[in-house]
Amino acid sequence: MSDKLLTLEEVCKILDKSPATIKRYARENLLSSHQNGDELAFPEGEVMRYLDFSKRLG
Repeated sequence: MSDKLLTLEEVCKILDKSPATIKRYARENLLSSHQNGDELAFPEGEVMRYLDFSKRLG
């Protein structure tokens, strides 16, 4: 998996969720995130893992 960091906007598009939902996922540790100044950044591998997991749940 890649070590690339994705922006909040990129994660919203990939997971088809609102920024508020993605921020909640980060706050609740459902998605790993890093604070980059006042921006959140998400490891691409973690986002893809979450996407795969959510697809399996249906």
